[in-house]
Amino acid sequence: MTQISDPPAFLRSLFDAALAAADPLQCVPPCLPDRPGRRNVLIGAGKASALMAQAIEKAWPHDLEGLVVTRYGHAVPCEKVEIVEAAHPVPDEAGEKAARRILEIAEGLGEEDLLICAISGGGSALLSLPGDGLTLADKQSVNKALLRSGATIGEMNCVRKHLSAIKGGRLAEAAYPARVHTILISDVPGDDPAVIASGPTVPDGTSLADALEILDRRGIDLPQAVRDRLADPAAETPKPGAPAFKNTETVMAARPLASLEAAAEVARQAGVTPLILGDALEGESREVATVLAGIARSVRQHGLPAKPPVVLLSGGETTVTIKGDGVGGPNAEFALALAVALDGAEGIYGIACDTDGVDGAAELAGGQIGPDTLRRALAQGIMPRASLARNDAHGFFQALGDSIAPGPTLTNVNDFRAVLIL
Repeated sequence: MTQISDPPAFLRSLFDAALAAADPLQCVPPCLPDRPGRRNVLIGAGKASALMAQAIEKAWPHDLEGLVVTRYGHAVPCEKVEIVEAAHPVPDEAGEKAARRILEIAEGLGEEDLLICAISGGGSALLSLPGDGLTLADKQSVNKALLRSGATIGEMNCVRKHLSAIKGGRLAEAAYPARVHTILISDVPGDDPAVIASGPTVPDGTSLADALEILDRRGIDLPQAVRDRLADPAAETPKPGAPAFKNTETVMAARPLASLEAAAEVARQAGVTPLILGDALEGESREVATVLAGIARSVRQHGLPAKPPVVLLSGGETTVTIKGDGVGGPNAEFALALAVALDGAEGIYGIACDTDGVDGAAELAGGQIGPDTLRRALAQGIMPRASLARNDAHGFFQALGDSIAPGPTLTNVNDFRAVLIL
């Protein structure tokens, strides 16, 4: 028998379980290399990288030095490793400076040295070192346009790699012949190391032509310097089999599926059947919401694909093509679109949050909905469909008091969505 007396609290407990499964203090230490080098250097980039560095410091019994760059507000104290902060999702000068220093550190290593790389989602924007012929302003312009275009994370990172002096395997290239041990926390559909933070230490299977095709297909107006860069064969990234990757090793510390499985176990213990729909869902947030609303209605009305109580769990990274002037993000937009699609259907509740605690343009993780969401909004004079059209999902949920605001979680395994059907 189900024990769900407070559906919103239950959904929040699932989100908390997902975060706990990706806690760097727990998942990073088992991934450390088995032997030290003559000199042991830690570098890192991403929203989880500072806590990853702290975890490594506590568990690593040998000497250690290094530099890690994380998002503003995501730093934690470290004793041996310097932590700096920079902007995300649009890069800034602090990120450029940190990336240059990290590249210089890697270039100074020798064959007997060990470079430990703590990499998580967000690293693409934080390692913002422009390639030859480009300026930070060029990269900022392209990055902003990609964010507004609805480009997938794979598309964005393909472009970023080819405009960078450090991503797309170039960090490993700089460190060669040192031993490079990369520890990853995945925030991308498919957990591809070449996509996570634009793969600074792994081979790149994409090309300059791929990057240009993405930008043209998305209708992005390019600075001439960017177009020139993408036409220059010398700007191509190192590929599989290149000498730079001879002494590299990559280990996955946390991934979205493990967090969904942790949430599923909490659901089982409460007498709710979990259905994991996948950890790699992509597409427009509102379109994915429409599909999940349809599945939820089927569970409620027909007991298919399972009889209630059921919770539909999914991860991945949905996107938003911005057309309005509101404050929103992919997870909040999913939740609002889900409420609109369900139209007050009884017995169905939902939550959608970014596991790093920051969803799109606000310091909020996402939002949650229930059968009364639309009714309460209308009672306040808030038009749900108008909010959705303006891409103002965060404004919508803040007005209702239904925002999820955990602050920086110091991890990042991307979107977490749960739809509960009672």
